[in-house]
Parts: sequence; structure tokens; C-alpha cells
Amino acid sequence: MNNAIEIKNLCKNYPAFNLKNVNITLPKGYIMGFIGANGAGKSTTISSLLGLVNTDGGVCLIDGKEMRYMNKAEKAQVGVVLDECNFPEVLNWKQVDKFMKKIYSTWDSESFSDRCKNWGLPEKTIVSKYSKGMKMKLAIAAAMCHGAKLLVLDEATSGLDPVVRSEILDILMEFVQNEEHSVFISSHIISDLEKICDYITFIKNGEIIFTAEKDSLTEKYGILRCSNSDFEAVDKNAVIAYNRNSFAVDALVDRSKISGDYIIDKASVEDIMLYYMKEGKI
Repeated sequence: MNNAIEIKNLCKNYPAFNLKNVNITLPKGYIMGFIGANGAGKSTTISSLLGLVNTDGGVCLIDGKEMRYMNKAEKAQVGVVLDECNFPEVLNWKQVDKFMKKIYSTWDSESFSDRCKNWGLPEKTIVSKYSKGMKMKLAIAAAMCHGAKLLVLDEATSGLDPVVRSEILDILMEFVQNEEHSVFISSHIISDLEKICDYITFIKNGEIIFTAEKDSLTEKYGILRCSNSDFEAVDKNAVIAYNRNSFAVDALVDRSKISGDYIIDKASVEDIMLYYMKEGKI
């Protein structure tokens, strides 16, 4: 099995929101960033993947198996980090170590201790005294140290300062140096994902808009800048969405469909997402 995650035709219906035939594939050994606005369906997709909600259609596979059919050893290979550290705040990391050892037969105390020390977590300080960044490092260390081969992170870097975010990105890139390890991470901070991700999946209103290699996205799309009159001559099949004022137009375009002498700047992943979210797109 070469895929860490396979989500096939996932559907989930709520009174005011639906996931509609969501398809996502993450090959082993890679990092995928999962992007979209609040309420787009990121957390629902992740909850479905982890077997935390009953779905209305489709299947979610981790290493070829649904979470509900996994045994304890297989579940231990999935590490989950949410936007909050959920350990009791009266514990220090030494006590967290003892706690986790009782839960997981695969728990690696030595690795956990080394990570906590190397990541600057004070041994005797209780979790309630930790900064948000320290709490997140503790949660990631715990997620990694029970034999995890897949890390699933849902907004784990939200609200962290740039230095701590950079440290966590380095941790995730180090994790996938083992080609059996993979990361699926959702975040609002698109620039962070652009630094580390091999694949990007964008969801809007419960539907996948695109899932692609990051480098192919930034090669495919560009920002066209031209006058209003020049824009009228542009092939509209090449235009995804645009901003227009009285003087000029900025448009997200498919480079392969543009002919002519136009200025086309490089588009970041964030640029691509923001243009795709425009209601007035062509």
C-alpha cells in the first residue's frame, strides 16, 4: 500500500452544510496541506477520516483500512494533534510520559523525553504554566512517540508566534525524512504550508476545488496584470478570477492558456486560494 490516506467520495450531510464527494489521496512519505475558509469542511473531513463522525457516503482509509476496523496497534500508528493541548494541566511532561505509557504498549519514553528536553520543555513545570507554543510541542511529541507513521494536525499552528511555528514546521519536515512517515495538516497560515508541503488540497463549501502537487500549482497559475482594455482581449477560458478597478485588472490565470505579451507574476498558494474564493470569478 503506497498511500497514507485515501478518501473516496466522502459525503456528510448537516442541516446547513454538506461534504460533497470529497476525494483526497496522500502518498506515503509526503506532507499535504489542507486549506480552505472557516466552515469549508476541513474539520469535518478530518473527523470523518479519524472515525469520529458517522458519514453518509464514501470511505476514508488510513494505510488501506478504515479507522473503525483498526486494531490497537494499527491505531497507535496514527498521531493526532488538534488546535488545543488536551492533557490535564496539573501534569508536567514527566507525568504525561507515565500516563501515556499506560495507554500505549508502543510508547517510547526515551524518544519522548529527548524531544521534550530538546524542544525546551521544562521538566517540572506543569502544563498550565506552559505557553501555547510549549503546549503544542508537548502535544506533537506525544503524538509522535507511540509509533506514529501518520500525523494528522488540525489547525495545530493557529495562534502561535512565527518562531514557534517555524520550529514546528522543522519538526514535521524531519518526521517525513523517514519515507514511511506522512503528515496531513490543515492551517489558515498558508505561507507556512507553502514552505513544507508537497501537496495542497483546497476545499470550498464542502467540495474539493483542487488537490495537486504544490510545485505544479505555482507553475500552472500566475497573476496577470494589465489595463482594462488589454484584459478584454484575454482568453476568458484562462481566467480563474480577477480584481478590476478603473485603471487596471489583476487576474489569476492558467499560464498555459495565455498568449500574448502580458506581465504575469508568480502566484503563491495563498494567492491561488484567495482568487478561487471570489464569488465573481469567470
